[in-house]
Amino acid sequence: MKNSVAKTEKADGEARRAGILAALRPGAEPQSAGALGEKFGVSRQVIVQDIALLRASGAPVISTNRGYVLSSPPRAERVFKVRHTEAEVGEELELIVRLGGTVKDVSVSHRVYGNIRADLGVQTPLQVSEFVRSIRSGASRPLMLVTDGYHYHTVTAPDEKTLDEIEKGLKERGFLVTV
Repeated sequence: MKNSVAKTEKADGEARRAGILAALRPGAEPQSAGALGEKFGVSRQVIVQDIALLRASGAPVISTNRGYVLSSPPRAERVFKVRHTEAEVGEELELIVRLGGTVKDVSVSHRVYGNIRADLGVQTPLQVSEFVRSIRSGASRPLMLVTDGYHYHTVTAPDEKTLDEIEKGLKERGFLVTV
């Protein structure tokens, strides 16, 4: 009887750890141990132990102040200088995301204040929609407006070929500023 209980617990633990990895997939929101515990019907401490086992087995789980995430594999990165209207913000972000990129940040080079940068982390169509909705709510205006629409995006992608496609798409749409 003891053996069958131990086997069931081992199988449950393995299934739960596989579920934890799925919940922490790249691009997912950070998950706290408490939230994961609720999701899998176990205590926070069981999740902490599961995370330790996952790390010991080589899973790239990292802790952040907002919860656990999987570290992303190295990605190619490029900075694009772009210009467009406020109404075209969503179109620009959607183009980058649709072609496989993540908009890491936005920055402007202001003649008085110098370089001003803000993290974005936009990598899904839903995040594009949320960003555009927050801008349209009127709570804030896009940073690009202080420089007449000119701004820079640091974009990451799985490889240089994807970044080349994003550059081509931005150029074809007329957003890319050639220096």
